[in-house]
Amino acid sequence: MDGRPRDPSSLRVAEYLSTGILALDDRATIRYANPAAEQLIGRSRQQLVGRPLQEVVPGAADLQNSLIAATSAGEVLPREEVTIDLAPDHEPDQVVDCHVTYGELDDNGTVMLLELRDASHRLRLHRESSLLSQLEASRAIVRQLAHEIRNPLGGIRGAAQLLDRALPGEEHREYTDVIIGEADRLARLVGDLLGPGTPPDPQPTNVHKLLEHIRTLTSADAPPGVHILRDYDPSMPRVQLDRGQTIQILLNLVRNAVEASGNSGRVMLRTRVLTHTNIGSTNYRLVSSIEVVDKGPGVPDAIRETLFYPLVTGRQDGTGLGLALAQELASRQGGLIEYNSKPGRTVFRLLFPIETS
Repeated sequence: MDGRPRDPSSLRVAEYLSTGILALDDRATIRYANPAAEQLIGRSRQQLVGRPLQEVVPGAADLQNSLIAATSAGEVLPREEVTIDLAPDHEPDQVVDCHVTYGELDDNGTVMLLELRDASHRLRLHRESSLLSQLEASRAIVRQLAHEIRNPLGGIRGAAQLLDRALPGEEHREYTDVIIGEADRLARLVGDLLGPGTPPDPQPTNVHKLLEHIRTLTSADAPPGVHILRDYDPSMPRVQLDRGQTIQILLNLVRNAVEASGNSGRVMLRTRVLTHTNIGSTNYRLVSSIEVVDKGPGVPDAIRETLFYPLVTGRQDGTGLGLALAQELASRQGGLIEYNSKPGRTVFRLLFPIETS
Protein backbone atom coordinates (compact mmCIF):
# COMPACT_ATOMS: atom_id res chain seq x y z
CA MET A 1 0.00 0.00 0.00
CA ASP A 2 1.31 3.51 -0.84
CA GLY A 3 -0.65 5.25 1.92
CA ARG A 4 -2.87 7.15 -0.52
CA PRO A 5 -6.64 7.34 0.05
CA ARG A 6 -8.59 4.88 -2.03
CA ASP A 7 -9.94 6.28 -5.27
CA PRO A 8 -13.68 6.18 -6.01
CA SER A 9 -14.24 3.57 -8.68
CA SER A 10 -16.09 6.09 -10.86
CA LEU A 11 -12.93 8.21 -11.04
CA ARG A 12 -10.41 5.38 -11.33
CA VAL A 13 -9.91 6.10 -15.02
CA ALA A 14 -8.78 9.64 -14.13
CA GLU A 15 -5.63 8.13 -12.64
CA TYR A 16 -4.34 7.58 -16.18
CA LEU A 17 -5.31 10.95 -17.70
CA SER A 18 -2.77 13.64 -18.54
CA THR A 19 -5.41 16.26 -17.69
CA GLY A 20 -5.62 17.27 -14.04
CA ILE A 21 -8.92 16.29 -12.36
CA LEU A 22 -10.23 17.62 -9.05
CA ALA A 23 -13.55 16.39 -7.60
CA LEU A 24 -15.20 19.04 -5.41
CA ASP A 25 -18.22 18.86 -3.11
CA ASP A 26 -20.90 21.55 -2.81
CA ARG A 27 -18.59 23.67 -0.61
CA ALA A 28 -15.75 23.44 -3.16
CA THR A 29 -13.77 21.17 -0.86
CA ILE A 30 -11.49 18.78 -2.73
CA ARG A 31 -12.66 15.16 -2.48
CA TYR A 32 -10.30 13.66 -5.03
CA ALA A 33 -7.24 14.63 -7.08
CA ASN A 34 -5.57 12.59 -9.81
CA PRO A 35 -1.77 12.42 -10.37
CA ALA A 36 -1.88 15.01 -13.17
CA ALA A 37 -3.54 17.50 -10.80
CA GLU A 38 -0.90 16.77 -8.17
CA GLN A 39 1.82 17.59 -10.68
CA LEU A 40 0.17 20.79 -11.93
CA ILE A 41 -0.57 22.20 -8.47
CA GLY A 42 2.68 20.97 -6.96
CA ARG A 43 1.06 19.28 -3.93
CA SER A 44 0.51 15.65 -3.06
CA ARG A 45 -2.94 14.10 -2.89
CA GLN A 46 -2.74 13.98 0.91
CA GLN A 47 -2.15 17.75 0.92
CA LEU A 48 -5.09 18.40 -1.40
CA VAL A 49 -7.94 16.14 -0.31
CA GLY A 50 -10.16 17.64 2.39
CA ARG A 51 -9.06 21.25 1.81
CA PRO A 52 -11.01 24.10 0.14
CA LEU A 53 -9.99 24.84 -3.44
CA GLN A 54 -8.86 28.42 -2.79
CA GLU A 55 -6.67 27.27 0.10
CA VAL A 56 -4.41 25.24 -2.18
CA VAL A 57 -4.93 27.38 -5.30
CA PRO A 58 -5.08 31.04 -4.15
CA GLY A 59 -5.79 32.25 -7.67
CA ALA A 60 -9.05 30.23 -7.73
CA ALA A 61 -10.88 32.26 -5.05
CA ASP A 62 -13.32 33.82 -7.53
CA LEU A 63 -13.96 30.46 -9.17
CA GLN A 64 -14.65 28.84 -5.79
CA ASN A 65 -17.16 31.55 -4.88
CA SER A 66 -18.94 31.08 -8.20
CA LEU A 67 -19.09 27.31 -7.71
CA ILE A 68 -20.54 27.59 -4.20
CA ALA A 69 -23.08 30.23 -5.25
CA ALA A 70 -24.27 28.16 -8.20
CA THR A 71 -24.60 25.03 -6.06
CA SER A 72 -26.49 26.86 -3.29
CA ALA A 73 -28.94 28.23 -5.85
CA GLY A 74 -29.45 24.81 -7.36
CA GLU A 75 -27.91 25.96 -10.62
CA VAL A 76 -25.25 24.48 -12.84
CA LEU A 77 -22.26 26.63 -13.59
CA PRO A 78 -22.00 27.12 -17.36
CA ARG A 79 -19.50 24.83 -19.06
CA GLU A 80 -17.14 27.69 -19.72
CA GLU A 81 -13.40 27.74 -19.47
CA VAL A 82 -11.67 30.15 -17.13
CA THR A 83 -7.98 30.72 -16.53
CA ILE A 84 -6.50 30.86 -13.05
CA ASP A 85 -3.02 31.55 -11.73
CA LEU A 86 -1.93 28.71 -9.47
CA ALA A 87 0.44 30.96 -7.53
CA PRO A 88 -0.40 34.63 -8.19
CA ASP A 89 1.98 35.98 -5.54
CA HIS A 90 4.96 33.88 -6.51
CA GLU A 91 7.19 33.25 -9.50
CA PRO A 92 7.26 31.74 -11.98
CA ASP A 93 3.65 32.07 -13.08
CA GLN A 94 1.74 28.81 -13.39
CA VAL A 95 -1.48 29.36 -15.31
CA VAL A 96 -4.04 26.67 -16.09
CA ASP A 97 -7.30 26.48 -18.02
CA CYS A 98 -10.24 25.19 -15.97
CA HIS A 99 -13.36 23.47 -17.25
CA VAL A 100 -16.23 22.63 -14.88
CA THR A 101 -18.37 19.55 -15.40
CA TYR A 102 -20.60 17.50 -13.10
CA GLY A 103 -20.40 13.82 -12.27
CA GLU A 104 -21.16 11.09 -9.75
CA LEU A 105 -18.83 10.09 -6.91
CA ASP A 106 -19.91 6.52 -6.16
CA ASP A 107 -22.86 6.68 -3.73
CA ASN A 108 -22.03 10.17 -2.44
CA GLY A 109 -24.08 12.10 -4.96
CA THR A 110 -23.18 14.66 -7.57
CA VAL A 111 -19.80 16.40 -7.45
CA MET A 112 -18.18 19.10 -9.49
CA LEU A 113 -15.30 17.93 -11.64
CA LEU A 114 -12.67 20.56 -12.31
CA GLU A 115 -10.48 19.78 -15.32
CA LEU A 116 -7.07 21.48 -15.23
CA ARG A 117 -4.89 21.90 -18.31
CA ASP A 118 -1.53 23.68 -18.43
CA ALA A 119 -2.16 26.92 -20.34
CA SER A 120 1.46 28.05 -20.66
CA HIS A 121 1.93 26.77 -24.22
CA ARG A 122 -1.36 28.27 -25.45
CA LEU A 123 -0.69 31.61 -23.79
CA ARG A 124 2.86 31.74 -25.12
CA LEU A 125 1.73 31.07 -28.69
CA HIS A 126 -0.90 33.79 -28.32
CA ARG A 127 1.67 36.26 -26.99
CA GLU A 128 4.15 35.45 -29.76
CA SER A 129 1.48 35.84 -32.43
CA SER A 130 0.59 39.23 -30.97
CA LEU A 131 4.26 40.29 -30.84
CA LEU A 132 4.85 39.29 -34.45
CA SER A 133 1.74 41.22 -35.49
CA GLN A 134 3.09 44.23 -33.62
CA LEU A 135 6.41 43.85 -35.42
CA GLU A 136 4.74 43.91 -38.84
CA ALA A 137 2.59 46.89 -37.87
CA SER A 138 5.66 48.62 -36.43
CA ARG A 139 7.54 48.20 -39.71
CA ALA A 140 4.63 49.69 -41.66
CA ILE A 141 4.39 52.67 -39.28
CA VAL A 142 8.15 53.25 -39.48
CA ARG A 143 8.18 53.18 -43.27
CA GLN A 144 5.34 55.68 -43.42
CA LEU A 145 7.01 57.93 -40.83
CA ALA A 146 10.30 57.81 -42.69
CA HIS A 147 8.60 58.80 -45.94
CA GLU A 148 6.66 61.66 -44.33
CA ILE A 149 9.65 63.03 -42.39
CA ARG A 150 12.58 62.60 -44.75
CA ASN A 151 11.20 64.61 -47.68
CA PRO A 152 10.49 67.86 -45.77
CA LEU A 153 13.72 67.42 -43.79
CA GLY A 154 15.71 67.37 -46.99
CA GLY A 155 13.98 70.54 -48.14
CA ILE A 156 14.59 72.31 -44.82
CA ARG A 157 18.26 71.36 -44.81
CA GLY A 158 18.77 72.41 -48.42
CA ALA A 159 17.07 75.78 -47.85
CA ALA A 160 19.22 76.37 -44.75
CA GLN A 161 22.38 75.67 -46.73
CA LEU A 162 21.34 78.13 -49.46
CA LEU A 163 20.49 80.75 -46.84
CA ASP A 164 23.86 80.18 -45.18
CA ARG A 165 25.67 80.96 -48.44
CA ALA A 166 23.56 84.09 -49.04
CA LEU A 167 24.13 85.65 -45.62
CA PRO A 168 26.70 88.46 -45.78
CA GLY A 169 28.22 88.03 -42.33
CA GLU A 170 29.22 85.28 -39.92
CA GLU A 171 27.12 86.59 -37.02
CA HIS A 172 23.87 85.19 -38.48
CA ARG A 173 25.22 81.85 -39.65
CA GLU A 174 24.97 80.32 -36.19
CA TYR A 175 21.21 80.19 -36.75
CA THR A 176 21.53 78.32 -40.03
CA ASP A 177 23.98 75.98 -38.31
CA VAL A 178 21.28 75.22 -35.74
CA ILE A 179 18.73 74.50 -38.48
CA ILE A 180 21.14 72.20 -40.36
CA GLY A 181 22.19 70.45 -37.13
CA GLU A 182 18.63 69.81 -36.00
CA ALA A 183 17.65 68.56 -39.46
CA ASP A 184 20.57 66.12 -39.33
CA ARG A 185 19.52 65.00 -35.83
CA LEU A 186 16.00 64.26 -37.03
CA ALA A 187 17.41 62.39 -40.00
CA ARG A 188 19.45 60.22 -37.61
CA LEU A 189 16.32 59.63 -35.53
CA VAL A 190 14.52 58.37 -38.63
CA GLY A 191 17.54 56.16 -39.31
CA ASP A 192 17.27 54.71 -35.81
CA LEU A 193 13.59 53.97 -36.44
CA LEU A 194 14.47 52.06 -39.59
CA GLY A 195 17.34 50.25 -37.92
CA PRO A 196 20.78 49.61 -39.38
CA GLY A 197 20.79 49.17 -43.12
CA THR A 198 23.42 46.44 -43.15
CA PRO A 199 22.27 42.84 -42.65
CA PRO A 200 23.40 41.07 -39.46
CA ASP A 201 26.79 39.36 -39.43
CA PRO A 202 26.26 36.34 -37.14
CA GLN A 203 29.29 34.81 -35.47
CA PRO A 204 29.58 32.09 -32.80
CA THR A 205 29.10 34.11 -29.63
CA ASN A 206 29.57 33.36 -25.95
CA VAL A 207 26.31 34.75 -24.54
CA HIS A 208 27.67 35.02 -21.00
CA LYS A 209 30.69 37.11 -22.05
CA LEU A 210 28.27 39.37 -23.89
CA LEU A 211 26.11 39.70 -20.78
CA GLU A 212 29.13 40.46 -18.60
CA HIS A 213 30.00 43.27 -21.02
CA ILE A 214 26.43 44.60 -20.71
CA ARG A 215 26.57 44.24 -16.92
CA THR A 216 29.77 46.29 -16.76
CA LEU A 217 28.33 49.06 -18.92
CA THR A 218 25.02 49.34 -17.09
CA SER A 219 26.41 48.93 -13.56
CA ALA A 220 28.48 52.09 -14.04
CA ASP A 221 25.31 54.14 -14.68
CA ALA A 222 22.98 52.38 -12.23
CA PRO A 223 22.07 53.97 -8.88
CA PRO A 224 24.17 52.63 -5.96
CA GLY A 225 21.16 50.78 -4.54
CA VAL A 226 20.45 48.81 -7.73
CA HIS A 227 22.34 45.52 -8.05
CA ILE A 228 22.63 43.58 -11.29
CA LEU A 229 22.83 39.86 -10.50
CA ARG A 230 23.25 36.85 -12.77
CA ASP A 231 21.97 33.32 -12.96
CA TYR A 232 23.73 31.70 -15.90
CA ASP A 233 23.19 28.25 -17.36
CA PRO A 234 26.68 26.74 -17.76
CA SER A 235 25.41 24.38 -20.47
CA MET A 236 24.66 27.29 -22.83
CA PRO A 237 26.60 26.69 -26.08
CA ARG A 238 27.79 29.43 -28.40
CA VAL A 239 25.00 31.09 -30.36
CA GLN A 240 25.18 32.55 -33.87
CA LEU A 241 24.66 36.29 -33.20
CA ASP A 242 25.57 39.67 -34.57
CA ARG A 243 27.51 41.01 -31.60
CA GLY A 244 26.85 44.72 -32.18
CA GLN A 245 23.13 44.33 -32.77
CA THR A 246 22.70 41.98 -29.80
CA ILE A 247 24.54 44.41 -27.52
CA GLN A 248 22.13 47.13 -28.64
CA ILE A 249 19.15 44.89 -27.80
CA LEU A 250 20.45 43.90 -24.37
CA LEU A 251 21.53 47.42 -23.43
CA ASN A 252 17.98 48.58 -24.05
CA LEU A 253 16.40 45.78 -22.00
CA VAL A 254 18.82 46.03 -19.06
CA ARG A 255 18.73 49.84 -18.89
CA ASN A 256 14.92 49.73 -18.90
CA ALA A 257 15.03 47.23 -16.02
CA VAL A 258 17.47 49.41 -14.06
CA GLU A 259 15.25 52.48 -14.55
CA ALA A 260 12.18 50.49 -13.48
CA SER A 261 13.98 49.52 -10.24
CA GLY A 262 14.23 53.14 -9.08
CA ASN A 263 16.96 53.87 -6.55
CA SER A 264 17.14 50.37 -5.11
CA GLY A 265 16.36 46.83 -6.17
CA ARG A 266 17.72 43.85 -8.05
CA VAL A 267 17.93 43.17 -11.75
CA MET A 268 18.54 39.54 -12.64
CA LEU A 269 20.24 38.38 -15.84
CA ARG A 270 19.24 34.74 -16.39
CA THR A 271 20.12 32.32 -19.19
CA ARG A 272 18.59 28.96 -19.97
CA VAL A 273 18.66 26.44 -22.81
CA LEU A 274 15.11 25.55 -23.87
CA THR A 275 14.21 22.43 -25.83
CA HIS A 276 11.58 22.03 -28.56
CA THR A 277 10.51 25.66 -28.35
CA ASN A 278 8.71 27.80 -30.89
CA ILE A 279 9.98 31.15 -32.08
CA GLY A 280 7.07 32.43 -34.08
CA SER A 281 5.72 29.58 -36.18
CA THR A 282 9.01 27.63 -36.25
CA ASN A 283 9.86 24.95 -33.71
CA TYR A 284 13.54 24.60 -32.77
CA ARG A 285 15.18 21.71 -30.99
CA LEU A 286 17.33 24.07 -28.93
CA VAL A 287 16.72 27.73 -28.12
CA SER A 288 18.78 30.15 -26.03
CA SER A 289 16.74 32.17 -23.55
CA ILE A 290 18.17 35.39 -22.08
CA GLU A 291 15.94 36.88 -19.39
CA VAL A 292 16.11 40.34 -17.84
CA VAL A 293 14.05 40.36 -14.64
CA ASP A 294 13.21 43.35 -12.47
CA LYS A 295 10.93 43.91 -9.48
CA GLY A 296 9.65 47.31 -10.57
CA PRO A 297 6.03 48.47 -10.94
CA GLY A 298 5.48 46.56 -14.19
CA VAL A 299 4.34 47.62 -17.65
CA PRO A 300 1.35 50.03 -17.48
CA ASP A 301 -1.92 48.40 -18.52
CA ALA A 302 -2.57 51.14 -21.09
CA ILE A 303 0.42 50.13 -23.26
CA ARG A 304 0.64 46.36 -22.74
CA GLU A 305 -0.89 45.55 -26.13
CA THR A 306 1.18 48.13 -28.05
CA LEU A 307 4.46 48.05 -26.13
CA PHE A 308 6.64 47.24 -29.16
CA TYR A 309 5.11 49.87 -31.43
CA PRO A 310 7.36 52.86 -32.16
CA LEU A 311 6.70 56.02 -30.12
CA VAL A 312 4.90 54.03 -27.38
CA THR A 313 6.48 54.51 -23.95
CA GLY A 314 5.52 54.41 -20.29
CA ARG A 315 8.16 57.01 -19.27
CA GLN A 316 7.69 60.74 -19.46
CA ASP A 317 11.17 61.24 -20.90
CA GLY A 318 11.10 58.18 -23.17
CA THR A 319 11.08 58.25 -26.97
CA GLY A 320 9.32 54.94 -27.47
CA LEU A 321 11.93 53.81 -29.98
CA GLY A 322 14.09 51.46 -27.91
CA LEU A 323 11.85 48.39 -27.71
CA ALA A 324 10.60 48.77 -31.29
CA LEU A 325 14.19 48.83 -32.55
CA ALA A 326 15.23 45.98 -30.23
CA GLN A 327 12.42 43.76 -31.54
CA GLU A 328 13.38 44.58 -35.12
CA LEU A 329 17.04 43.71 -34.48
CA ALA A 330 16.06 40.44 -32.79
CA SER A 331 13.80 39.54 -35.71
CA ARG A 332 16.61 40.12 -38.23
CA GLN A 333 18.61 37.44 -36.43
CA GLY A 334 15.72 34.96 -36.30
CA GLY A 335 14.93 35.81 -32.68
CA LEU A 336 12.08 37.31 -30.70
CA ILE A 337 11.57 39.37 -27.55
CA GLU A 338 8.60 38.42 -25.38
CA TYR A 339 7.60 39.68 -21.97
CA ASN A 340 5.47 38.92 -18.95
CA SER A 341 4.73 41.67 -16.46
CA LYS A 342 2.84 42.30 -13.26
CA PRO A 343 3.50 44.68 -10.38
CA GLY A 344 6.64 43.52 -8.61
CA ARG A 345 7.93 41.29 -11.39
CA THR A 346 8.65 41.96 -15.06
CA VAL A 347 10.50 39.53 -17.32
CA PHE A 348 11.75 40.38 -20.79
CA ARG A 349 12.90 37.22 -22.56
CA LEU A 350 15.17 37.30 -25.62
CA LEU A 351 15.00 34.06 -27.64
CA PHE A 352 17.45 32.93 -30.33
CA PRO A 353 17.66 29.56 -32.09
CA ILE A 354 20.79 27.55 -31.36
CA GLU A 355 22.35 26.10 -34.49
CA THR A 356 23.31 22.47 -34.09
CA SER A 357 25.35 20.31 -36.46
